[in-house]
Amino acid sequence: MYPYQYDPRFQNLFPPGGGQGFPSFPPGGGDQGFPPPPPGGGGQGFPPQGGAQPPSSPPPAFTPAPKLGSGGPSLYAVDPGAISGCLYRYTYIWPRNGRPYWFYPTFVGRRSVAGYRWTGSFWVYAGVDVNQIREFQCV
Repeated sequence: MYPYQYDPRFQNLFPPGGGQGFPSFPPGGGDQGFPPPPPGGGGQGFPPQGGAQPPSSPPPAFTPAPKLGSGGPSLYAVDPGAISGCLYRYTYIWPRNGRPYWFYPTFVGRRSVAGYRWTGSFWVYAGVDVNQIREFQCV
């Protein structure tokens, strides 16, 4: 009935921790790494930590145009302070490698962002290192 269930097929959407599932956390915890993955396993529902829910609707039907263009790689990392302005807002992400996607951030740490990624059909909980984001735009 609840359409946003944990699906192990999508656990490796963001493999910055080595592609072995959800990235490991740095010693000491805090907001240095990603928040823990959703509780339970296959078939267990959300929300993770603090009750953050996925959006109740799909992302906007349009695709934003990048502001930086596609003139080669950027030398600068994304600032977590800047992307924190996109918390709980539909955000389009252009990663350094891979295809761009819609994201709904619910947590911003010093080096990571976590939230829900749109698969084209439903939202899945995921996280990404801010250094892997080339550009983003929230709407």
